[in-house]
Amino acid sequence: MIEETSNDAPEETQTEAQREEAMHIARKRFRAAITTAAAGRLHPETARSEGGSRREDTDAFSGVADYQKIKARLHERLLDDIGERQLLGSNEEQVEEAVHDFVQRTLASEELPINEEERGRLGDELIEETLGVGPLAPLMADPAVTDILVNSPTRVYVERFGCLERADVRFRDEEHIRRVIERIAARVGRRIDLSSPLVDFRLPDGSRVNATIPPISLDSPTISIRRFGRQRLRRDDLLRLQMWSPDMMRFLDFVARQRKNILIAGGTGAGKSTLLSALCEAIPNTERIVTIEDTAELLLDQDHIVRMETRPPNVENTGQITARDLVTNSLRMRPDRIIVGEVRGAEALDMLQSLNTGHDGGMSTIHANSSRDALSRLETMVLMAGIELPSRAIREQIISALDILVQVRRYEDGVRRIESVTEIAGMEGNTPLLQEIFRFQRTGRKGSRVVGEYQATGIVPRLAMELRDQGFDFPLDLFRKPAGFSDV
Repeated sequence: MIEETSNDAPEETQTEAQREEAMHIARKRFRAAITTAAAGRLHPETARSEGGSRREDTDAFSGVADYQKIKARLHERLLDDIGERQLLGSNEEQVEEAVHDFVQRTLASEELPINEEERGRLGDELIEETLGVGPLAPLMADPAVTDILVNSPTRVYVERFGCLERADVRFRDEEHIRRVIERIAARVGRRIDLSSPLVDFRLPDGSRVNATIPPISLDSPTISIRRFGRQRLRRDDLLRLQMWSPDMMRFLDFVARQRKNILIAGGTGAGKSTLLSALCEAIPNTERIVTIEDTAELLLDQDHIVRMETRPPNVENTGQITARDLVTNSLRMRPDRIIVGEVRGAEALDMLQSLNTGHDGGMSTIHANSSRDALSRLETMVLMAGIELPSRAIREQIISALDILVQVRRYEDGVRRIESVTEIAGMEGNTPLLQEIFRFQRTGRKGSRVVGEYQATGIVPRLAMELRDQGFDFPLDLFRKPAGFSDV
């Protein structure tokens, strides 16, 4: 019987399999030694301790180093360092310089088990964790992302090109989400806590942020960010994106230029504000424009603009400035145009009053599923002002104030289109009389794409005839009904 050869036997007596097993054990011991040394250099106080704490650090960095865990621990040390240097209340430039100094010292004095690429981005990511939006920074930098939705630490979604998809972004835990919310809210002078568990504000780049924490959101703190492009979409861009047709663009451009009042209706994310900005291009640069918004979004080209934004109540529930207050105040500012970013409450009454008392050329948006629903919602908002008015009186105010309703919709293929352009032509009994001028005629689908074309209904709007009577050369060929048009 042949005796088994041990690993300590001379090399010439070992089998090939035994030599490979010995080399494998040696490599494993070498990696463990390097990892333990790195963990000790990262946390020297735990390297000197005995027992469980030393094993926890070894486990955290065993095998392939976990970059996220290293960054998290460095971030904790960074916050302690900034606190010791009394920089927590300093401006962003001082804090950013302190972060760079900390990263350089750490990389020079400690052998972190991270590769060169991770070393290169460590400083930027720590700055973002300290001053910015943390793990959401790559999504905020992506121009294709229009919405960022954080449901929990492991469930983050984004919208690209009209479609929701899950993002490869993770938070460490719920407390990490909460710290990010508190940090970005503090940058704009807002706060969130148990006494005020939800917050809505605007970032310096114009993005709108809504955040909630328990007990409002049951499972986890949430973040919803609506992003806007660095450059607004112009009329020609909307034409290229097939949001409207050339005839629609010419008609609405002429209507806006001739100081007719326009209301844009649609659902959330349908492109109301984008279309409003595009229509404002028709306003001459010589006119004084006052914009009123809950969250400033409109980007206009004109020079003579006064931008106003509402203010929510403070922690003492005082100091609130509503859109109604701003509409009333704007009448004393000698405006040529009053643009209300979105009408959603009692300011509807004051807006209608201003449009009926000489402030023509006003524009606004409203949430509604159809043109007729938009008028019904507007009537309801007037009642929210607390003034008892008969329904007919309110409808007469609406009919007298508004000229054109534009209904926009985001279709299931993600494309935003003008669904219809409608003129308010008066009242028939107690019912507003609406006549559709243009519509998007849907003809089918091609793959995931909705197929259709923009068509005129053949109705010549009354305002076109009025403008022609006043001497304006209004092209009536825009309203020619195409062959084979369906009235269905």
